[in-house]
Amino acid sequence: MGKGDIKTRRGKIFNGSYGKTRPKKKVTVKVVEKPKSKTKAKKK
Repeated sequence: MGKGDIKTRRGKIFNGSYGKTRPKKKVTVKVVEKPKSKTKAKKK
């Protein structure tokens, strides 16, 4: 149960792999809504 054990979190960090014990962080995409441009009333 150390750096040589690939099934443990520390072993996966040492080995540089991912899996059930050490999942990759999910990349979330932030949706930014564009502000609606206010149209000015036309002058007559």
